[in-house]
Amino acid sequence: MWIRNAWFVAGWANEVTREKPLARVLLNEPVVIYRKADGTPVALEDRCCHRLAPLSIGRIEGDELRCMYHGLKFDASGKCTEIPGQDRIPPSMKVRSFPLVEKQKLLWIWMGDPALARESDILDWPYLDHPDWSYKPSYLHYKANYLLIVDNLLDFSHLSFVHEHTIGSMSLAETRAQIDRTPYGLKIWRILDNDVTPAFVRKLRNVGERADRWNIYDWHARGNILAMDSGFAPLGTGGHQGARENAVQFRHLSVQTPETANTTHYFFGHPQALAPGNAELDEQLLKTVTTAFIEDKDIIEAQQRIIDLDPNVRMQAIVHDSALFQGRRIIEGLIEDQAVAAE
Repeated sequence: MWIRNAWFVAGWANEVTREKPLARVLLNEPVVIYRKADGTPVALEDRCCHRLAPLSIGRIEGDELRCMYHGLKFDASGKCTEIPGQDRIPPSMKVRSFPLVEKQKLLWIWMGDPALARESDILDWPYLDHPDWSYKPSYLHYKANYLLIVDNLLDFSHLSFVHEHTIGSMSLAETRAQIDRTPYGLKIWRILDNDVTPAFVRKLRNVGERADRWNIYDWHARGNILAMDSGFAPLGTGGHQGARENAVQFRHLSVQTPETANTTHYFFGHPQALAPGNAELDEQLLKTVTTAFIEDKDIIEAQQRIIDLDPNVRMQAIVHDSALFQGRRIIEGLIEDQAVAAE
């Protein structure tokens, strides 16, 4: 159903504190995340091995987590270290622990074979903690399968209609994207010279009523990660080629972590370099992006409801589906390879 041997985003780092454990279902598994005394984050199976009560409603004690049903206590490795009223602790009294890494304000979790987890495979995306860029981290919960969201992100022609009154223009549906296969997934280029400049961009900087627009992004199949360079530059100044002096440019990260078969965690950030540290601007951009993403969410959740009525109805293809078909084939291939390796 999904790739397990990959680093997925479990949450933003600021969601997890010393005061209270965080409960989250990831790839249909209950997970509890908390911090040790030195701030190191820990991820355990959110299911006490005694009576299966969730550890997330438990209590953090030092570096350990106590179940508040019968008082069993577990260390960061998942091993039970205390059973009130019982001296001997059987080796079977333990819960699963998951590799968890905090990097660039995100928490990355490995839900597959821990022997295969390498921190060096985690995406390096400096815009999340670089002083020249700022943003407000955000999250949406989708009542839809993660693949429908991946489809949406790999085909920006939908912006012309889903986002007709916000960030879209007809040029997006009329322009074919360039799609390149990469070792990690896909790189997609959508360049729109002499396009209508959206109102929210004109408020940020005068690049003209029409501008050269670009959306260039890397899509990583493992972890469902989209990292994008986007922006608007005065006509003919070469914005998409790197000439950004008078441009309005953004970076964008969208990550989808499956929750269950038909629900998904969606984490995103939209860094800007126009005025780093300007909280008002960061809030304004977050509002604009979130408005657009809720438009996506509404149509995708409606799509999921129709699919659920009869999952056997086949979708028909159009020319703009090239990237999403390639994306699905890549994911299917990785899942198949994972199954073969596990035999």
